Amino acid sequence: MVKGYAKRSVAALVIAVAMSTPATAAGKQYDPGADDHTIKVGNIMSTTGNGAAFGAVARAEAAYFTMINARGGVNGRKIDFISLDSSSGDPLTLAHQLVEQDNVLLLFSPIGAEANLAIRPYLNEKRVPQLFVESSSAAFDDPSQFPWTMGFFATYRSEGAAYAKYVLQTKPNAKIGVLYADSDTGREYLAGVHDGLGASASTAIVKEAAYRVSDPAIDAQIASLRASGADVFFNFAVGGFATRAIRAAYDAGWHPLQFIPNASISMAAFLDPAGLKKASGVISNARSKGWLRPGEQSDPAVRDFLAFLNTYDPSASPRDQLTVSGYERAQTLVEVLSRCGDDLTRATVMKQATHLDLDLGILRPGIKIETSPTDYQPIKQFFLIRFDGQDWNPLGPVIGD
Repeated sequence: MVKGYAKRSVAALVIAVAMSTPATAAGKQYDPGADDHTIKVGNIMSTTGNGAAFGAVARAEAAYFTMINARGGVNGRKIDFISLDSSSGDPLTLAHQLVEQDNVLLLFSPIGAEANLAIRPYLNEKRVPQLFVESSSAAFDDPSQFPWTMGFFATYRSEGAAYAKYVLQTKPNAKIGVLYADSDTGREYLAGVHDGLGASASTAIVKEAAYRVSDPAIDAQIASLRASGADVFFNFAVGGFATRAIRAAYDAGWHPLQFIPNASISMAAFLDPAGLKKASGVISNARSKGWLRPGEQSDPAVRDFLAFLNTYDPSASPRDQLTVSGYERAQTLVEVLSRCGDDLTRATVMKQATHLDLDLGILRPGIKIETSPTDYQPIKQFFLIRFDGQDWNPLGPVIGD
């Protein structure tokens, strides 16, 4: 536990947010984007185009802030969530708009590794918080160089390493094929696999195939991986590309032990289009409790999440993992803003964001949010899951730091 900051549950947080009242005027401090009544929060998210499925994250975040506002806001202030479609302009132009025209206090959960890397220098120069980015790249845990930018979930590299270690333990003679994006994100997944395999990488990996987001299809890459004789398939395609890869492998008669990244596990967004039968047996990782499993629906945090969906985000599919991702990020931001009290400066936002020791009830026990001024990776743990053709099921214990 970080000294001076008590660990709080989300239930306690919601009560505190709803019942808290502002301090005297003399103690109030504001930067652009905050005043006695409002806190402006900026966001850049894919809501149209190839990444439209990820718009569910921003919709869940907006819905969570609507719920908080209905309960009185954060220390009496309503959150004004300004979300821009990433397809409406280049990331830097959109960041300029949010900071210089919309006058937001901070950017929250902007999507994409490349987009966040593009806006990071500008936001750090302006000293505007870039919090809980919608990317698990390890690049966003770099407080010495970029103290105003913070990631959220466990890194792509740690995902890749965990899958590789699982294969070493359960299938030591595996022949591994890897599909990855020709990007920094894809190469980080690949580096994690090499980390996890260690000295075995040179013999265990029989084929590596890259794709570009501009590729109209990935059938050629799947064919080359199948022809390599691989019986383990690290399918590090993200979103719609994961859907295509799952379907292409199955349709080609190739049925290896397959792994996909956490970013691609949404049943509603990615597995349904691939075909649930075709995705059966796929392994990935998660952080959250199984809100669809009857055995966990008596859990108070799961009930709260389902009630939130029903009341504030009714158009969202309960089978869409992207929704719970937005819910978790929004909960964490509200905690940060709540701790700021009446000192709503950007520096104070970062101070509170870098002193977290927080349990979110929707996260599986053993997984928590912890940060420090030298640790900008709030969640470091996850657990493996396997898809049975209908739902994801836990495969093992919590992994991570």
